[in-house]
Amino acid sequence: MSVSSQDINYVKEHIRLIPDFPKEGIQFVDITTTLKDARAFGITLDYMRDSLNGRKIDIIVGLESRGFIYGAALSAAMNVGFVPIRKPGKLPADVISVDYDLEYGKDTIEMHKDAIKPGQKILIVDDLLATGGTADAASKLIRKAGGDIVGAVFFIELTSLEGRKRLEADGIKVKSMLQYDLD
Repeated sequence: MSVSSQDINYVKEHIRLIPDFPKEGIQFVDITTTLKDARAFGITLDYMRDSLNGRKIDIIVGLESRGFIYGAALSAAMNVGFVPIRKPGKLPADVISVDYDLEYGKDTIEMHKDAIKPGQKILIVDDLLATGGTADAASKLIRKAGGDIVGAVFFIELTSLEGRKRLEADGIKVKSMLQYDLD
């Protein structure tokens, strides 16, 4: 199925913008209203699949935590594997990790050491692209494991935070279904 501009508008109508959450001055883009609507959720998954333009993938990597929702559903629909990238201490087997900088500190993400085989074609999936810090760290983790990143797809992109530029500078093709400039 090809996603039309009418379909995209349907999904956009189901987004809820919440002012001053989680703190004053921030406008939160709430996706839960699209998840409870089967058509909106399905259109989002169709967009993500279509964004590959026929490129072959072996594994979808979902970023904690809402990337799990889209990534797992998409991997099932496409009959490919799913790998979660998590915060420290959440995975039970041997892991590899990457530290990365946040706006006000540092963080770490992990993946099972045996989750990706060298040369596998990987798609990064998440709900939101903001500064690109977590997705950039995920790309470093995937490459550390020997994976070949074919792209990254996001439901929503906050364009004013320029995460796309960060990922594209690293050679990652980026797609996003909805773009918001919340400045």
